[in-house]
Amino acid sequence: MPIRQPIVCVLGHVDTGKTLLLDKIRKSSVQAREVGGITQHIGASYFPLDTLLEICGPLLAELKGKIQIPGILVIDTPGHEAFANLRKRGGGAADIAILVIDVLKGFEAQTYESLNILKARKTPFLVAVNKIDRIPGWLSQPERLFLESYMSQDPYVREDLDNHLYTIMGTLSTQGFQSERFNKIKSFTRTIALVPVSAKTGEGIPELLSVLVGLTQQYLKTQLQVTEDPGKGTVLEVKEEAGLGMTINTIVHDGILRKGDTIIVGSKDKPLVTKVRAVLLPNP
Repeated sequence: MPIRQPIVCVLGHVDTGKTLLLDKIRKSSVQAREVGGITQHIGASYFPLDTLLEICGPLLAELKGKIQIPGILVIDTPGHEAFANLRKRGGGAADIAILVIDVLKGFEAQTYESLNILKARKTPFLVAVNKIDRIPGWLSQPERLFLESYMSQDPYVREDLDNHLYTIMGTLSTQGFQSERFNKIKSFTRTIALVPVSAKTGEGIPELLSVLVGLTQQYLKTQLQVTEDPGKGTVLEVKEEAGLGMTINTIVHDGILRKGDTIIVGSKDKPLVTKVRAVLLPNP
């Protein structure tokens, strides 16, 4: 049975660098174009297999690992509290999530809210501890592996980062989660992986994607199997698109959806029955 790409939801407090992190991977500049730098809607990014191979292939080869998934689909959810409903929908549609935490600020209001959504949905997740480049004295080494960059820092800088990580681990512990830095974990089923990264310099991103790919392949294989049944999905957003009219942003998580198919969509008052006029996919 073929497997689909895992649906990854990126959650976290406003201004923790969620969109910037994705921009670093897709080498785009969505963040700069957004009003006030805040994500105003749910965006989806498709990272195909060759992108994953380019970013984390060398690291996985060292670990004698292989990428077996056909790519990943990432949903970037708004961090601003006005968009709590959208964030809930995004978290509900995901197979796995990345919780982004600012290394210096630690847990903030929407971090707790995001964690509660993941708890309620029983969504597996890993933590991207972002903005390591802002640790006082940190000498950035763009695009390097985190562990290489970490080992080249002064001992007091490493200790400072470690202390910030311990604070985050302590907060996660009070929320009922055991966590550890990714390279020290023996069992990923019981321990949440913390991956220190910098969305600005790219440090740690290969490890972040490698841990993400490893987790999905190890624990979500059966969940990712796709049948030949009619398509089933979750509507994330309804909006007017110039030249297309009213469109729905939908995550299809099982079955097949084709142009001309009849679909039923829930609305405020009653179910809506309509036909699919076009199926548009995000560009890789």
